[in-house]
Amino acid sequence: MLVAILLRIVIFGMPEASLFQVGYACLAAFASSLIGVLLIENVNRYPGVERASAIVPSFALAYGLIAIGLLMFKLDYSRFVLIGSFVAVVLLSYLEHFRYKDELVLRISVLAQPDGAALPQLPSIDWLKHSDHAGFDHADAIAVDFRLPLTDRQSEMLADAALAGIPVYNLRHLIESVTGEVTLEHISETAYGSLTPSPVYQTIKHVLDRLIALVVLIPLLPFLFLAGIAIKLDSPGPMIFRQSRMGYRAQPFTVYKFRTMQHCTAPTPAGLDDLVTKDADARVTRIGRIFRRTRVDELPQIVNILLGQMSWIGPRPEAEKLSRWYEEEIPYYRYRHVVRPGISGWAQTVQGHVADVDSVSTKLNHDFFYIKNFSLWLDLLILAKTLRVMVSGFGSK
Repeated sequence: MLVAILLRIVIFGMPEASLFQVGYACLAAFASSLIGVLLIENVNRYPGVERASAIVPSFALAYGLIAIGLLMFKLDYSRFVLIGSFVAVVLLSYLEHFRYKDELVLRISVLAQPDGAALPQLPSIDWLKHSDHAGFDHADAIAVDFRLPLTDRQSEMLADAALAGIPVYNLRHLIESVTGEVTLEHISETAYGSLTPSPVYQTIKHVLDRLIALVVLIPLLPFLFLAGIAIKLDSPGPMIFRQSRMGYRAQPFTVYKFRTMQHCTAPTPAGLDDLVTKDADARVTRIGRIFRRTRVDELPQIVNILLGQMSWIGPRPEAEKLSRWYEEEIPYYRYRHVVRPGISGWAQTVQGHVADVDSVSTKLNHDFFYIKNFSLWLDLLILAKTLRVMVSGFGSK
């Protein structure tokens, strides 16, 4: 930021009238930097996020929000200083990241784990097998499965580690945080409330969802109209696909999407196989493949958001018939309906479409992870991942 200010003075000089502009720009840059760092630190704790990839989006969002605030309050500021500080803080963040990159690998000592349980192999974690006769000198943290009984010796070692300032984690929670999956094995595991999301954030999110939907729908109408024409020209049938899906609190509702598959005029209801979209599905139209890859087919669900049936971010709603079948086959499947379904969700950004029961079980674990970590930070991360897919098509199925 100081470099940007000095360049501004050297190149353009410093007339007295511009002191206020530079002052506002410095305050804005300071606030933007704090928000950007806060975003990086909170988003970086979720699985699949590389710190380097979060730097530019986080600071861009922070500076963008502050710039909007400056415009709303009609404050005149030095754009040169603000943009220069953005470039400087991004470069410094990358330099810091690559300087300490080798130190980002955590050495975690596993004190107790179930027999035969596999630990996820990740480049950011070095799992250390621990012996009761060894210490924790080379460990950055300790992981323990507290469902297992601990010996007196192990309890003493944990106490000594805590006194030495070595963090002790619940092994299961740690695995959830690095894999992005939460597995329910017993109904008692929901007793601590982790699958009951914050009612305050849920209410705030619901209000913001509908306000944002109202704001973006009008400017999107011309694009939606052109997308509908493209569908009609590509294949016969309606522009909009309607389907009964399972929604919030297990209440069915009608979802709206752009039609991406060949229109079926058969009067008989579809079977379960017909309700599941497979990879390279022959029923998908040419324009449908493009819409699916970029998520454009989901845009009519803005209407569902305005009606209060959906959210921008949340578990994807399944067809009602398919959902009821999953409930019979997969334990605790109904718990995913504790939050409003979304246009995009955690499972969709990390897994994509699913076509069999095993994949659905994994998807359900991702949904439970979202519900357990229900927060603004996770929603922002999912939004960033979704925008990346819409722009590049990378990561979609």
